[in-house]
Amino acid sequence: MSENMYNLNIERAVLSAIIFDPQIFEELAAKLKAHDFYLPFHQHVFTAMENLSREDKPIDEEFLKSKLNSTANYDEVALLDILAANPISNTDAYIDEIKSRSTKRALATLATTIKKVTIEDDLPTEEVMDLVEKKLYEITQNSTSEDFRESKEITLSMIEEINRLKALGNAKLLGVDTGFHNLNDHTQGFGKGDLVIIAARPAMGKTSLVLNMTQKAIERGEGVAFFSLEMPAEQLMLRLLSTETSIPLQKLRIGDLTDDEWSNLSKSADKMAGRKLFVDDGGLATIHHVRSKLRKLKAKHPEITMAIIDYLQLMSGDSSEGRQQVISEISRGLKQLARELQIPILALSQLNRGVESRDNKRPMLSDLRESGSIEQDADIVMFVYRDDVYREAAEKEREMKAKAEGKEYENKFQNKPEEDTELIIGKHRNGPTGTVNLVFQKRFTRFVDAHKGGDTPFEVIYEEDGNMDTRDMGNIDLPMI
Repeated sequence: MSENMYNLNIERAVLSAIIFDPQIFEELAAKLKAHDFYLPFHQHVFTAMENLSREDKPIDEEFLKSKLNSTANYDEVALLDILAANPISNTDAYIDEIKSRSTKRALATLATTIKKVTIEDDLPTEEVMDLVEKKLYEITQNSTSEDFRESKEITLSMIEEINRLKALGNAKLLGVDTGFHNLNDHTQGFGKGDLVIIAARPAMGKTSLVLNMTQKAIERGEGVAFFSLEMPAEQLMLRLLSTETSIPLQKLRIGDLTDDEWSNLSKSADKMAGRKLFVDDGGLATIHHVRSKLRKLKAKHPEITMAIIDYLQLMSGDSSEGRQQVISEISRGLKQLARELQIPILALSQLNRGVESRDNKRPMLSDLRESGSIEQDADIVMFVYRDDVYREAAEKEREMKAKAEGKEYENKFQNKPEEDTELIIGKHRNGPTGTVNLVFQKRFTRFVDAHKGGDTPFEVIYEEDGNMDTRDMGNIDLPMI
């Protein structure tokens, strides 16, 4: 291999510096990995240092010899070469050189892999592109690992996580804050790597809920990636500003604002401009598109803690076996991507219209459109349900029917500025199912926590009458919001 791909003197100098001043190991270990070293013996030495540090033992010549001997990796001459190297005080430049050459070697290996899968294996173009994007992302993150994870490493990782949770005391929030206290109480937050499905019929506020979650996240200084396949970014921002300023959405749409409201809007716009919200509103997305863009964004902005897809059924795919297979590939791809990037991915989903043919219109898992794969891949499935939407639609239907028959009819529905909302947790892989109570403030398209009562989480089970016809009937035409 070309000498510009490695520098053994630099590698020896860094390892020597650690032996002469073990206190610097933790700082260096946060930047370097064993595979960043070119010489195999140097990799073994760095791994031995990691093990000694983990075991709280001295990182010195004698303990290194013992550790290397225990793994049959000891080489006296090579260790003497390290000890003979002049220790350095400023290691940053040396570390940069090691990392740079490590990246070059990884890119050279990737080039060979591309040639193999493209020419020799003759893989489809989409598969090659996906492989290249994934490998490039791994190189960027410098976290490539092709080996099985051993029990020891997994156990230590789990113990660290348990210690982290213990340090939180009685805090109920263990994952990413959902933005709603009542929902956090039920879920302990969205887990890193979770695929969360939020489903509803039209007019329930599907989009509004995740925008509220987005707003709470960016207010905390976290980053959110939003794939909007139906709505332009400007409309999303308009809703966010309505929520932020408590200025009714309709007033913002026509610019009918008082001087105080203009001042409030200006201040809120300045705040929003500095927040970490990234919107892709191209309107067309495949799982390859989402993977590629999200990997690049996460690499550039590590502060991204959540990604949102609005909505899943608008994504397209390559399968020729039908729409259900396409949705299956998309949901599985999103779950894998969430685990890879270690962030929750929230995907909005449609419900079948069959829900409207039942007396009890609260959704259940079987109401998910193309439900099989979505239900299987999701860690959490939630349904947004506002009973007043159906009450209003039913009352309007009765009024129109009476007028058509030449009869008078008094519409008894009272349009309230705030409506009770049920957020039904139909599936929770790591916790209980149940119902979370929210309130929907219509003018600002904003959900807020309902006042807590004495209710506790309960399992939500709905059973259909076996004779019920739940075909795509759609008795009630629901308004959009």
